[in-house]
Amino acid sequence: MVILFGRAPIAGRVKTRLATEYGDAVALRLHQVFVLDVAARASSRFPIELHTDVATDAWPELACPRRLQCQGDLGERLFAALCDALSRGWKRVAVLGTDAPDLPETHIAGLFTPDADVCLGPAEDGGFWGIACRRLAAGMFEGVPWSSPQALAATEAACKNRSLTVTRAAWWADVDVPADLTRLAASGALAPRGPTARVLRELHLLSPENR
Repeated sequence: MVILFGRAPIAGRVKTRLATEYGDAVALRLHQVFVLDVAARASSRFPIELHTDVATDAWPELACPRRLQCQGDLGERLFAALCDALSRGWKRVAVLGTDAPDLPETHIAGLFTPDADVCLGPAEDGGFWGIACRRLAAGMFEGVPWSSPQALAATEAACKNRSLTVTRAAWWADVDVPADLTRLAASGALAPRGPTARVLRELHLLSPENR
């Protein structure tokens, strides 16, 4: 099962680094369609749930269970979501961020294949785009400097210190800053008729060869 971690779409609170270039309204639209594209890719192979930071009726087209994230830092919220899902009988549970609308389905599936307690999907910025667990341990996210280039390595170290086996899935890049959006538009990796591609066309950001 795959849990999508996404913020409720509130202008000024989502994709703030994109907003510096394109404004809050565009950043909000991009956040909304990023979630839809990640959900579409994940749900093609796995049941999904959407976990948001506050209650929202956004994304009515997503026919999936919804839950609220607990309070606390990212490690506390990840641990609570993973623990709850595993306690409901799922053998392995993944949590994905929603900052990579072009994340390949094969990458998501790759989180579930290794014979390890924890599998991390490394991101370009030193964090991770996803994590899948079959077993947890208290303190497995202790001391992780979230939103830093050390987040991935620190998570691996903390998990290993709790006697969990850890491996990595394939690398991918999030879309956080304007240069990332330019790369995304030129990559050809988006679903051509998907929500993100549609918005990029409307904004004249999609390169001509990928329209």
